[in-house]
Amino acid sequence: MAAALLFSVVPGLLARKRPNPEKAEAYECGVEPTSSVSGRFPVRFYLIAMLFVIFDVEAASFYPWAVQMHALRLFGLVEMIVFVIVLAIGYAYVWKKGGFVWR
Repeated sequence: MAAALLFSVVPGLLARKRPNPEKAEAYECGVEPTSSVSGRFPVRFYLIAMLFVIFDVEAASFYPWAVQMHALRLFGLVEMIVFVIVLAIGYAYVWKKGGFVWR
């Protein structure tokens, strides 16, 4: 942990700081920016992004479970059923609150 702290803090302390306008500009795929960067995304965008991450992690957790399902036996099956039920409750809650409707 000390090495991680050392390697992350020391370069910031020792680096030369030369601010210029080019470093402050937004960079997107080498294309010149057409508007200011101060525009904000709607909160709905972040909700959809968080839901995507949650359900993506859920899908990624099914693979290791499926591979080890035989070794986990009944305990693994019950654990995955509980996991899916909790996710289904969360999905139903978001659906009921209108989280999937883009306004």
